[in-house]
Amino acid sequence: MLDSRFSGNKARKLHYFLNYDFNNFRKIISHGSPQSNAMYSLSELSKIKGVGFEYYVDHIADYLKQNPHGNYKYALQNGMKILEEAFPITLKDEELFIPEGGHFVEAEYGIKILAQELKLYDADIFLPSGTGTTALYLQKHLKQKVYTCACVGGANYLKKQFLELEGDERRHPTILTLDKKYHFAKLYREFFEIWIELKKETDIEFDLLYDPLGWMTLLKYQPQFKKEILYIHQGGLIGNESMYPRYKRRFNEDYR
Repeated sequence: MLDSRFSGNKARKLHYFLNYDFNNFRKIISHGSPQSNAMYSLSELSKIKGVGFEYYVDHIADYLKQNPHGNYKYALQNGMKILEEAFPITLKDEELFIPEGGHFVEAEYGIKILAQELKLYDADIFLPSGTGTTALYLQKHLKQKVYTCACVGGANYLKKQFLELEGDERRHPTILTLDKKYHFAKLYREFFEIWIELKKETDIEFDLLYDPLGWMTLLKYQPQFKKEILYIHQGGLIGNESMYPRYKRRFNEDYR
């Protein structure tokens, strides 16, 4: 039901800019991973607004350069210019900087709208987090409890991300943890197995980067929840075009 031009919850984070006046800007600047959902969605935003888009990354694998696929491929098709270097410390007046993963105060605008929709449900909320921006602003605007888990870094990293946007810890979501530490974007058999199980049982395809850890955490804490839980799907299924072949090669298994 979100704008099909965006990938995953980035439609909520970028909602503010859909009606934003870009007359004073000629370029969007951002940085992060070369297979980021945010990167692809920003390429769509730049296309809609008729401005350029420069994206800075630490490294692009030779295989990806030679065989473009997933978010990388579609962002390039949208006219993105990608650079393997540190993003500029200073920006020109006509350049709009949007931080990695949409971790910025403007994201509150669209996430507040999502919170208004979620108020219709008598359920607490769970979603996995990268920067934690969505979980943070949902908790700020909801009376229901919002639970999350850290997919990038650990709980301390996520708390730091929360504090950068909201100093009042009473408005922060509850972070749930697992005993085992998982490294972001690394392949784990248990991630692949729960993703397959979810597909078979629900006939819903989930994101392979965030949702497996989210569901493993949710199921661990399920007996402790006092209310029903509404799980927010992470979207971002374009990323599965790159993640699924990686899993297939790693474990020599094909479940599709």
